[in-house]
Amino acid sequence: MRAMLLEHVRGAGDDTPPLRAVDLPVPEPGPEEVLIRVHVCAVCHTELDEIAGRVAARLPVIPGHQVVGTVTAHGPGADDNLPVGSRVGVGWIFSACGQCDRCREGRENLCADFRGTGCHVHGGYAEYMTAPSNFVHPIPEGLDDLETAPMLCGGAIGLRSLRLADLTNGQVLGVTGFGGSNHQVLQLARILLPDSPVMVWARNPDQRRQALASGAAWAGDTHAEAPNRADAIIDTTPVWEPVMAALGQLAPGGRLVINAISKENSDRSLLAGLDYSKQLWMERSIRSVANVTRNDIRDFLELAAANAGLRPLTQRYALEEANRALEEIRSGRIRGAKVLEIDGRKAS
Repeated sequence: MRAMLLEHVRGAGDDTPPLRAVDLPVPEPGPEEVLIRVHVCAVCHTELDEIAGRVAARLPVIPGHQVVGTVTAHGPGADDNLPVGSRVGVGWIFSACGQCDRCREGRENLCADFRGTGCHVHGGYAEYMTAPSNFVHPIPEGLDDLETAPMLCGGAIGLRSLRLADLTNGQVLGVTGFGGSNHQVLQLARILLPDSPVMVWARNPDQRRQALASGAAWAGDTHAEAPNRADAIIDTTPVWEPVMAALGQLAPGGRLVINAISKENSDRSLLAGLDYSKQLWMERSIRSVANVTRNDIRDFLELAAANAGLRPLTQRYALEEANRALEEIRSGRIRGAKVLEIDGRKAS
């Protein structure tokens, strides 16, 4: 099978393509696993974190954790509710132990044995992959492959972020960055919080225009003063500067929810400039979002199936163009979600 392989961490200044196109044997599904023919796989900033070593991947690894495909074979004991031919998705959560206190509480995203798809195990930048059948998600009828792939991480983690923001309808939501996840958060907010104005901070003028066209009440540059203080802000950027700026935009009692698995260290000196009285006092708070649960993914898919307005903007790439897609994300050339089209006969 064709696949794109990450073999080495890339240091600063290394401009060589991080992924290598390879031909590998089709994997065999193990106990309780299914084999999936991959139709499409969306590209995520987390892959850049793996490439840079900010997130420790098990190398060599096939990246990719926003996968839509078809079940083609079962391993021993795999779920009978996923027959051969089923259209399914695989998200960032590849597996968790299911036995620890956090798993039993429904917080499997915090399990010490959490494994990330395309990080700790091979993912979807390939024609085939295997996954535990009880961590695979049936795709509802009516959802397009290309649009569904970004829902499996960017959408699901956006839903989790919005829940952690703990807003009531009518309160003001802010988002920093407007890439693969936050453009779905805006759509979610219009469905779940229809009376809540959404303000967007983004350094890219194209993203600001996209946000306004998508229904944002206001959009400005990272340090622009918004017309209202936000009751909650969701940050999806890879750096610290927007976080520090966002803290100054929170209303008293406001929450900043950081939706990022890692932050680049190049601007961490900004943290030393925290102004407690202006940025944290008055019961302002900061929360992080860690991974997703299976319920986050399934809940988002159900919402998308029921709401035609919940559809991410996508850009298509061939599997062998994965390096180009990643470079465009790294350099800030983001408009919606980038999706690798791997099996063109199936992707629609």
